[in-house]
Amino acid sequence: MSPGPSSRQRLEALLGAALRAADAGAAVRRAIETGEAGESDAAGAGQGAGLRIGGVPVADGSPLVVLAAGKAAAAMAAALVERVGRRVARGLVVTKDGHGRVVPALVLRETAHPVPDERCAAAGREALALAATGRAHETLVVLLSGGASALLSCPVADLTLSDLAETTALLLASGADIHELNAVRKHVSAVAGGRLAGAWSGGPVIVLAVSDVPGDRLDVIGSGPCSADPSRFADAWRVVERRGLVQRLPAAVREHLRAGLGGERAENPGPGDPALARVHARIVASNALALAAAERAAREQGLRAAIDPAPLCGEARDAGPALLARARRAAAGGPLLWLAGGETTVRFEQAGRGGRSQELALAAALAMAGDPGIALLAAGTDGSDGPTDAAGAFADGGTVARGAARGLAAREALARHDSYTFFAAEGGLLRTGPTGTNVMDVAFVAVS
Repeated sequence: MSPGPSSRQRLEALLGAALRAADAGAAVRRAIETGEAGESDAAGAGQGAGLRIGGVPVADGSPLVVLAAGKAAAAMAAALVERVGRRVARGLVVTKDGHGRVVPALVLRETAHPVPDERCAAAGREALALAATGRAHETLVVLLSGGASALLSCPVADLTLSDLAETTALLLASGADIHELNAVRKHVSAVAGGRLAGAWSGGPVIVLAVSDVPGDRLDVIGSGPCSADPSRFADAWRVVERRGLVQRLPAAVREHLRAGLGGERAENPGPGDPALARVHARIVASNALALAAAERAAREQGLRAAIDPAPLCGEARDAGPALLARARRAAAGGPLLWLAGGETTVRFEQAGRGGRSQELALAAALAMAGDPGIALLAAGTDGSDGPTDAAGAFADGGTVARGAARGLAAREALARHDSYTFFAAEGGLLRTGPTGTNVMDVAFVAVS
């Protein structure tokens, strides 16, 4: 495997295999059994007996109320409607700007990510209002994917959207991981931490989730709107203290969390809460599924491939060189495609333009500078890496030199968190557009 254009093409092909395997719409279609012939007919599919969603039987004649939220929400909702047809009575799709599509019988809302805006709060209120319309004979189907917690933000009564937005921005800038983010967000949101399912006034609740979190925990995906919350106000407060944000939080958020610590605010539904007994949840796509498909695709081409047992995590600028080191050790026996997945963080001491995958790739580029035998592709599986139009970036032993030839210093760009500007000039940006899924990030290393 020689680096250069052929390495990039090979790595992009592996990314394509990973994205196809984790396609959210296909995952939803696989999770629905209609028990009928001709089930591709959207006008009539799923009308008779035998409908099962996520392995859960749906009572004959039970109308479906749908709430799809997250970056892959539109693809998931379209697949559901395609499979069950007129069983859908009404519903709502909430997704990121530019990721939407019209789905019959459902209202579409596009909102902001990762920092919520007023549209997010309005969508959160709309979701709660939809839940309040449930009737005993109806089934709520929740289609959940990454990003839902921001896209569906709705502050608790004593807070404002500005409080939520500022708190989210502070947590992101501090380098808080997804578990820390959720411990705080669940305690300032009226939708997260099982509260959406608690607001549903109808019958059973079925959740189909595309996982974008390590460990595929349902209480973490989208901040767990239909899952028991194992965290308490005390956990949220510890995160705030650990990240040095106590005095920087909006005053209302600080006082709200303190009130929760003192027992003056109700905790979210916890494990075993009877309010969540009617919820049935299933993971339908994950990062592990994507990596396994990439590994199969490589081996089908006769290439040696292996999945890194260590998840991508920690600071992106540290994760890139560490990934390369593991790949080089694993390739001691010969050429290798080394595949990794997970989610890193970026601590914004000085904010430039970029995202986790681009920053990881730039840090890796510095670690492999001048080495002709190694190349890397890092990407967000949703097609958007940070607040940019790129999914990620490609780097090899010549990346740093190509940037320097255009007047850009890779090390300085990394210090400024300005990986997008560097790769845009150097030529390493990867643009896929919205992919229809969201299963964290992947990074593939080719070692010759």
